[in-house]
Formats: sequence, C-alpha cells, structure tokens
Amino acid sequence: MRRYATTLKAAALAAALALAPAGAWAQGHDEIHLPDTKFSFEGVFGTFDRASAQRGFQVYKEVCSACHAMRHLSYRHLRGIGFNEAQVAALASQFQVQDGPNDNGEMFERPARASDHFRRPFPNDAAARAANNGALPPDLTVMVKAREGGADYLHALLIGYEEPPPGVTVANGMHYNKYFPGHQIAMPPPLNSEGQVTYADGTKATVDQMSQDVSTFLAWAAEPELEQRRSMGVRMIIYLAILGGLVFAVKKKIWARLHQTEPAP
Repeated sequence: MRRYATTLKAAALAAALALAPAGAWAQGHDEIHLPDTKFSFEGVFGTFDRASAQRGFQVYKEVCSACHAMRHLSYRHLRGIGFNEAQVAALASQFQVQDGPNDNGEMFERPARASDHFRRPFPNDAAARAANNGALPPDLTVMVKAREGGADYLHALLIGYEEPPPGVTVANGMHYNKYFPGHQIAMPPPLNSEGQVTYADGTKATVDQMSQDVSTFLAWAAEPELEQRRSMGVRMIIYLAILGGLVFAVKKKIWARLHQTEPAP
C-alpha cells in the first residue's frame, strides 16, 4: 500500500508539472521579460484583426498542423475570423478525414466538411510520440490560455530561437530559445525563414509577422467569444449605471416627500 501511494504521488506530481503554465517553470531560472507585441485584441475594447487571424490560420495549416492538432475547433468555426460559407467549405475540402464504417464494415477517408473537427496530424497519441522522439505535441486549441503570458508568450517563443551564448551548452536534441523557461526546448524552430508561407493577401511573410499572425489566430481559437463577451460586459455596465442613476433619483424624490410631510416639532 505504501508503494502504491508513493506511485500515486509521483504520478500526480508529473501531471501537475505537465499542466503547469509556462511561468511556473521559470522559478529557479533567470527572469524572462517577454516583448509586448501590442495585439489588437488586448484591452477592454480590443477586437481581433480578422486579416491577421486569417493569415495565422494559413500559417497553422501549412506549418503547425504537421505536428499539432486543434481538435476542439471545427472548420465551420472559421466563419468567426471572416471566412464565408463557400470559403469554409473549400478550406475544409482540402483535408481528408476518416469516416465509417461503410456498408462493408470498413473505415474510409473522405474530404472534410465544414461540420468536421480539424484533422489530427496523427491517428493517435502513440503515433504522435513515435514520430517526435517520444514527445507528444500538445493540442493548440487553448494554448494561449494554458500558458502564462498568453499570445505574447507564444509570439516570443516563436521568434526566440537563436545560437546559445558563450559558455552555454545545449543538450543533444534540444534548441536554445531565449524566451523559453530554462532556454532549452525540444521543438525545432517551426518558423525559420522569411517567405516560408506565401500570404494570399500579399503581406510580407517575415518570421516576426508569421509569429504575430499565428499567435492572433490561436488567441481567437482559445476565446472565439471574446468580443461578444466584452460587448455584453460594456452594455451591462452602461445598463447598471443608468439603473443606479434612476434608483438614486427615485430615492431622493421619495425622501424629499417624506421630509415635506413630517410634522413640525
């Protein structure tokens, strides 16, 4: 029983470390200052830059989707970043998804529909680990919410790859990243050259631009209702302010009448 309890504690500790935000890993290391990217969706009245989010989806589709899934999104959700019904259907049809069984009891592949979830790059976690030297690429759907620093952290991580400073030894199979806690990361730089993606709108695809765009897309994916929620919050504040003013005015009027009807001493 004691051995079993020790095993449970070890498993719980491993799970806690795996789920901890990036900032928790910074403890014990030098303090990391993330660059402030000034995303358009920051602040109370911030909104998503639809053009940037669409370019970010292109970066995800052409680069990130080779390893990372986004299983909590369906292709129909892309209407939220400005794609119309025909564009969503065309984008979805570029992917093959597994379906079935058919009349013969066999699984088969077909072009994705707008209602389908984003296609996974690997059929299961075991296949994903086998293709990545034992590491499991995390799902990116809510990655912005799962990491301290959010979109600023993801943007910094993508542009933070560089040669290690003198005296720093990078372990075999690791890469130096000045914004990653501990500065050694197993993931090779996914965005490593200008023009790696050819944007449909003609925007120059620098590493920094691609990093900002895919961070914008992932921020939208994590909170697609962000703008509606903020809009509702502003309306509620205005409503409560007006209601409070009316209640105060009614209160003053009622008490004024009571003071007028009080008998003289």
